[in-house]
Amino acid sequence: MRLQVRAFLALAFVALAGAAQAMSIREMRVLEANEKDGKTYANYYLVGVMEGLREASDTAVRDGRKPIFCVDGRRLEPSMARSLYQAELSRNADQYEADMPVQLVVKAALQSSYRCTH
Repeated sequence: MRLQVRAFLALAFVALAGAAQAMSIREMRVLEANEKDGKTYANYYLVGVMEGLREASDTAVRDGRKPIFCVDGRRLEPSMARSLYQAELSRNADQYEADMPVQLVVKAALQSSYRCTH
């Protein structure tokens, strides 16, 4: 039960922080390095970013616009958020600066891994 409360508080914190300002790559690294549960909080943040982008893509389709990326029945689970983020940072390290938002990296990762073919 205590872990659930902590998870809820972390998500609430991320939601409130996200409403004010996007987290930068640098801020995510500092969070992971300096906070006791920083990596866990960062993982929750990445999942939230991924799910937000998925909802934005689904909304675009419902509104008759092109999707941001296309899952098309392929596997995309919350547990994949960290690996997608890290793979994109590694693959295109020269394109990202520390002050860029994490959302930019996750969006590029999703667009690269889940390309639209139609």
